Amino acid sequence: MDWQAKASSGHHSDTTEKNHGANDRAALDSAAAQPGRAGTPGPTPRELKTFAADNIDASLVAKMLQLMETYEAAPNLTGRWQDQVILDELPRGCSVLDLGCGDGELLSELIRALGVRGQGVELDPLAVMKSIDRGVPVLNIDLDEGLGDFADQSFDYVILESTLQTLKAPLAVLTEMLRVGQRGIISFPNFGHWRVRFDLAMRGRMPMTRGLPYRWYDTPNIHLFTLADFLDWCLEGEVAVTLGFGLSEGRVQPLTSVDNLTVEEALLFLEKIA
Repeated sequence: MDWQAKASSGHHSDTTEKNHGANDRAALDSAAAQPGRAGTPGPTPRELKTFAADNIDASLVAKMLQLMETYEAAPNLTGRWQDQVILDELPRGCSVLDLGCGDGELLSELIRALGVRGQGVELDPLAVMKSIDRGVPVLNIDLDEGLGDFADQSFDYVILESTLQTLKAPLAVLTEMLRVGQRGIISFPNFGHWRVRFDLAMRGRMPMTRGLPYRWYDTPNIHLFTLADFLDWCLEGEVAVTLGFGLSEGRVQPLTSVDNLTVEEALLFLEKIA
């Protein structure tokens, strides 16, 4: 599909101080595993009816009622679901730079399964040591300080998984990843998901969901944005989305530009338009 045309037509309108890798990926996985931290309960029918009475967008409430029926029963795939998609999509023997590689789990698997020429970047010293133990080459670099050590177009793919929203300068890092890589792969939580909207609009509280298991005072997420926001940036920055996947109701599915309401997390493959 023509992502840029969809973005420009408005079809997607519904649609930390510390960063990177182990700090954020491990924190997400451990928080989701803690009792009582898997998110607040879903909205009750009574809450939604009250919301409907106070909200002029009745179609949005109807959609939420429909989604509520399947959300709580859906399997919880939050965590590292993106890794398998990346493994399935990358060509054998390509070169990969993994920004915020954490303990090197994804990059080590890419090296083993696909024979990629891999390089990791990680801020946390303990995670750097774990990456080295896995045999993953890794540099101890703060992403917010840039990627000046890497030449233009020096990698086939640059990966930024579940990290963008934790950075102090996200746009600078996006620009750098598309300078260093011929293609970018990025994943992020979608703050336009219907559960996030409901908790803010109806409950007046910061949302806690399966994919966002943090309280307001311990979240690593400092730049909050939606899938629609990111598609807007792609359009403005002349960046093409060549492939997309979303996590919706516990299932990974191809992404469309109207999924801003239903997708909890998104995974996009990017290219800079020449």
